[in-house]
Amino acid sequence: MKSAVELILSAGRPGPLGATVTPTGVNFAVFSDHATAILVCLFDAQGAETHRFALPERDGGIWFGHISGIGAGQLYGLRAEGPYAPAEGHRFNANKLLIDPYARQITGHPVWNDALYGYDPALGPDSFSDADSAPYMPRCVVCSLAPATEPRPATPWERTVVYEGHVKGLTASHPSAQPPGSYAALTDPALLEHITGLGVTALELLPIHAFLDDRFLTDLGLSNYWGYQSIGFFAPEPRYLSSGRIEEVQSAIAGLHEAGLEVLLDVVYNHTGEGNELGPTLSFRGLDNASYYRLLPQDRSKYINDTGTGNTVNAEHPMVLRLILDSLRYWVEVMGADGFRFDLCATLGRRAKGFDLSAPFFAAIRQDPVLSGVKLIAEPWDIGPGGYQLGAFPTPFHEWNDKFRDGARRYWRGDRGRIADLADRLSGSATQFDHSARPATASINLITAHDGFTLRDLTEYLERHNEANGEGNRDGHGANYSDNFGVEGPSDDPEIEAARAQRRRNLLATLFLSQGTPMLLAGDEIANTQGGNNNAYAQDNETGWIDWAGADDALYRFTQRLIAFRQHHPILRQRRFLHSRERPADGLPDLFWWRADGDMMEDGDWRREGPLCAELRMASDTPFYAETEVAIYLIFNRGKACEVVLPPTPETRAWRLAIDTSLADGGSADRTCRGRTAVPAASVLALVLERADG
Repeated sequence: MKSAVELILSAGRPGPLGATVTPTGVNFAVFSDHATAILVCLFDAQGAETHRFALPERDGGIWFGHISGIGAGQLYGLRAEGPYAPAEGHRFNANKLLIDPYARQITGHPVWNDALYGYDPALGPDSFSDADSAPYMPRCVVCSLAPATEPRPATPWERTVVYEGHVKGLTASHPSAQPPGSYAALTDPALLEHITGLGVTALELLPIHAFLDDRFLTDLGLSNYWGYQSIGFFAPEPRYLSSGRIEEVQSAIAGLHEAGLEVLLDVVYNHTGEGNELGPTLSFRGLDNASYYRLLPQDRSKYINDTGTGNTVNAEHPMVLRLILDSLRYWVEVMGADGFRFDLCATLGRRAKGFDLSAPFFAAIRQDPVLSGVKLIAEPWDIGPGGYQLGAFPTPFHEWNDKFRDGARRYWRGDRGRIADLADRLSGSATQFDHSARPATASINLITAHDGFTLRDLTEYLERHNEANGEGNRDGHGANYSDNFGVEGPSDDPEIEAARAQRRRNLLATLFLSQGTPMLLAGDEIANTQGGNNNAYAQDNETGWIDWAGADDALYRFTQRLIAFRQHHPILRQRRFLHSRERPADGLPDLFWWRADGDMMEDGDWRREGPLCAELRMASDTPFYAETEVAIYLIFNRGKACEVVLPPTPETRAWRLAIDTSLADGGSADRTCRGRTAVPAASVLALVLERADG
């Protein structure tokens, strides 16, 4: 395994972890508390192993050494020697080539073969495999990348509008984005014009950490399209690298910044792609299974599975937590990310006795000088005991609000008794979030996300249609709170199609007229469909990609109008909650709930059906230096056409109708109203209190 170049091994340094280029070579530092040796394997461009070095030094659990004569671009992998004792939690097997958890680049993906497993599948999970996995494993690449330096948008939360998209889903079918399905394509001028023209401020990308395609999916001819099977927390997913260089990611993020967009990354630190005890040995399991994963106390050959994926990362371990924090800082400081959405974030707050607000992960994030200053969004649940933690996360975390999603859907579907719930959602879900001095922006409001129906499918399907996923249509959400208007799937009945289009506008209006931070699923603004598939995680094809050719331009203009209206009116994007409290400046409450007849809502009215009418003003504790305006009046009417008595106005002011979802573009005749106004059936109206002379 020797090459023509003689390389020299020396002591090196214990940090930074990973492979770090030095003036004379590369320093390697790898964590493993329980290994007896860590080997660095060097490969040539053809994939042949040329050298194998045992790291000579150890400082606690960090093994390290320096190899002179190599540099950036060197291909490598790791092997770990140690006990193979699954019942004790140890699964060392030096026959398995391992991905460095700190690798900045990975050349590709594992090729599924029985040699990838630490045990011999033919002999059962208690056996030991002596098959070399190197022929089937990707290589790590030594990289040296300068930190990002370009200016960032730094949009405040109260002006943030999140647009959730997928690198390939956004670009694969786009008419001009090149190369399709790549990081580079994200900065296509026409695509950027579409996104920025819409008015959104942040692009949230589904996982771009290196991930693998599950074996059962490849056996079905499918792939892990969404990417929620991370295997490298520093390395960008290679399938989107059109150039083969990680600088492409840094450049794409810089281009998005130049267009005024923040970049948020959906990150998966709660589990890895190695699965349960029957899964492959690719990285963490082979380096130190007992440290990286949470194991069952009564049988350490088995994994705690709070994530539903087979394993749970042990974020309570200081070196595993360090890995997560180092990864996050790398993506901020070097790649340029502006924030993160944490998949199954409740898992990261788990300790031995369950979810804990004082868990090491939260404490570390909150004191970190880099990470405490970026946007942090939690998916506030997992499937473990006590896993639903909506509203429980500490600042500066914001949270996906599924109660908003389900509440809005159920109200517009026509479920009875939903008016009080809708009122709570419109006012920022204060029941969940108004505590511990959290801002009203803490609720990330959504109608749809990657996981579930698209907005269009929400109005065309009652049932999921996931047959193409190969799981017998058993996967995906069962409770979609959707409505097909009497016909499953597309219809050629113009009345049904008109009603569906108006429902989409109503749902979007509910999203953008509510307190909190709105998130829009990419493609919803042009009525993209997945054909009723509500779990398109394996659909790297036309089902999962946005259909740009079939764009609904009228819906785009309507969404554009809604976002512009929200950005123009500070009442709709307040940091402080509205609780109908008296304002010191004028003695008026900051929030009125009105009946259609012009009287104030009373306790019994919340159980009756009828329009929900809200008069919003600036919060009672709004500071003197904040943006202000007088009032906005919102009407949510899921019933028949009716009349609503408007709140009285001074002679110098009148209500101006600004949004009317019964119209295709949401516009109006720009008419002013006093006394009362007609409200079309199944519609949302927004009126602004303005000077009568305009």
